[in-house]
Amino acid sequence: MRRLALVGLIAGLAAGLGAQEPTEVTAPDPRSAVGAPSGRALSGSALDAESDRVAGLLRCPVCQGLSVADSPTGMAVKMRQQVHEMVGAGYDEEQILSYFERSYGEFVRLEPPLRGVNWLVWAGPVGGLLLGAFAIRRALRSRPGTVGSAGEPPSDAGEPLPGPDSLPADESLAAYVLSVRERAYGWPGGISPSRPDTLAPPRKAEGSAS
Repeated sequence: MRRLALVGLIAGLAAGLGAQEPTEVTAPDPRSAVGAPSGRALSGSALDAESDRVAGLLRCPVCQGLSVADSPTGMAVKMRQQVHEMVGAGYDEEQILSYFERSYGEFVRLEPPLRGVNWLVWAGPVGGLLLGAFAIRRALRSRPGTVGSAGEPPSDAGEPLPGPDSLPADESLAAYVLSVRERAYGWPGGISPSRPDTLAPPRKAEGSAS
């Protein structure tokens, strides 16, 4: 008797669990969700191509990292079939995306629409690049020894390099330079013929008594 009662209890529990299994939720009618089709009904290869394109704009709610067109999950397969039917009935892209957005939220769109805080998603990277470029330019302009905005040389640049006719400030060294120029180039007194106005320091006469 006890064994029969135990078997009956197990059978009753199994029947109760089977009766509580969740049933598949029926998708809402597209007309009640987004209205009448506003596009052109397609068929054949055009229908397949457009269905694949629109399915690629939807995110799979299960795997989330793939689009509905690329996901192998059962839910993605059903969503692809829904997209195919809606495209064939003449629903356009925005109507189909809005239809799935009503069921799964804005997250189902792989590309968030430009509205509300979604502007930050699109404008954030561009704004970051502009701010970075501004910061780099300002840092370069503030560094010492850099060229100014108008192309002027830096204010702390050293003295200009000596020209070919310039002479050292030291008289004895200047006399030696003039002597070398006179012997090397044949310039009288070591002064360049192109610069006769070059002032040479006074030199002691050669052969004078020491």
